[in-house]
Amino acid sequence: MSPHARRTFLRQAGFTAASLMVLPGAAHAVPSYAGGVPANTLLSAAAEWDELQQAEPWDVSWPKKLTGKHKAMFDVPEVEGGVGVLRAGIWQRQYTDVLKTQPGDLSTVIVVRHNGIFLGMNQEFWATYEVGKAEKLKGDDGKRLKHNPVLPTPGQDAPASMRALMLDKQIENGAIVLGCGLAYRSVVGMIQQRDKLDAAEARKKANSMLVPGVIMQPSGIFANVMAEEHGCAFVYAV
Repeated sequence: MSPHARRTFLRQAGFTAASLMVLPGAAHAVPSYAGGVPANTLLSAAAEWDELQQAEPWDVSWPKKLTGKHKAMFDVPEVEGGVGVLRAGIWQRQYTDVLKTQPGDLSTVIVVRHNGIFLGMNQEFWATYEVGKAEKLKGDDGKRLKHNPVLPTPGQDAPASMRALMLDKQIENGAIVLGCGLAYRSVVGMIQQRDKLDAAEARKKANSMLVPGVIMQPSGIFANVMAEEHGCAFVYAV
């Protein structure tokens, strides 16, 4: 992990500006995080985040749904065109085709964390806050990515084989999708800066733009470990 990546993570985790100064190269730190939001905005939001979270306990009931004979957790820390999410769907398809498993025999967990958290946001969020531009993301054509690549593109019909791999369809078919609460602060901060909202209002708006079915967790690593403890094979999917 580079010094910049470490600083970014620690800001997301809510560490104070003073504590960040002990990091190597802190004097040259870029005072921003995902989306170009100033560090002081993040630090303020992080302080309020923990207070807000006390009234909204984490949902950790999802392991009860891991009932399949075959269980796999796909770790998705980057957007990367959505390949991490697509691989989860391809795994299910291949186990069904090759091993002749039944749908109930498979339990899939997808963890979107770090920059991959943006895959858990709907197309309205991507268009409104220009995620592709903010994160310098490009599509297969080399142009700026304008839409969430793991959701249906507005105005376009995807082939049935590809449609089945989309995040919303996988959730509909039983996949468990978990979001990193630390990375989600970047999403909230982006909304807070753009719309001039307080932390509570920005978080409420962010929640309204989550892909239905995404379950937020304290962190992506928390979700990864919990899935493994409940029998899931770990797959680094990006």
